Amino acid sequence: MIRKSIWTAFILSAVVGFSSAFAQQAPTTARASSTPATKPSALPKPPRTAENAVSEVDRNPKRHEAFLAKIKEGGTHNLLFIGDSITDFWPRRAKETWAKFDEYKPLNLGISGERTEDVLFRLNHGELEGLAPKVVVIMIGTNNFGQHADEKPEWTASGVDKIVKAVREKLPQSKILLLGIFPRETANSVRRKKVTVVNEVISKLDDGKNVFYLDIGDKFLDEKGDIPKDVMGDALHPTAKGYDIWYDAMKPKLDELMK
Repeated sequence: MIRKSIWTAFILSAVVGFSSAFAQQAPTTARASSTPATKPSALPKPPRTAENAVSEVDRNPKRHEAFLAKIKEGGTHNLLFIGDSITDFWPRRAKETWAKFDEYKPLNLGISGERTEDVLFRLNHGELEGLAPKVVVIMIGTNNFGQHADEKPEWTASGVDKIVKAVREKLPQSKILLLGIFPRETANSVRRKKVTVVNEVISKLDDGKNVFYLDIGDKFLDEKGDIPKDVMGDALHPTAKGYDIWYDAMKPKLDELMK
């Protein structure tokens, strides 16, 4: 009987201890679960300055390294494209039209989302080394004010100017076909107006010898100045039809420069 009483007491003591421990932990668990996880608020973008558009930024290191690797493989590229997503998407969105450039052995160095400062980094860090294209097609700048509402057109134009000078320095034998930035959004939108101002400035970079400016923006517009959905579904990036329009509008000048 004594042994049985001792054993019973032991069991009761263990149960009480376990319950006490659980009771001490339970409020903590409840408090933790009742407090929602919070995310740190996104920091506001710093104000844009004129210096931003002309200061190199390594925005896409993986794509940059991939381009460098492709260039090291060698091969002849008589036609070089430099730009952002509008250029980048061409081989995928309009394969048949892109294939028409095959005679010129094209190399596309467009990267989605890039601004003038991003392109400057790539050009000054190896992407033009070992190349000798006859013609370099450049269109860049829409993301400068697309991503930064406080970007001024003259800042974007300065970035384009610096890109043209970088290409001239590194590829002195190449002709540059500088395209006006394509229209975007609606006719009276703030960004469309900035496109117009930038194009007015960069058109003056045409020297008739090495740099040739071509604005084909009106080819994408209807009679009201709007961009049809079948030309640019999002009023920014060309559809397959939009790329056909680009090709047809640019090809005569491109053939001329290729001679």
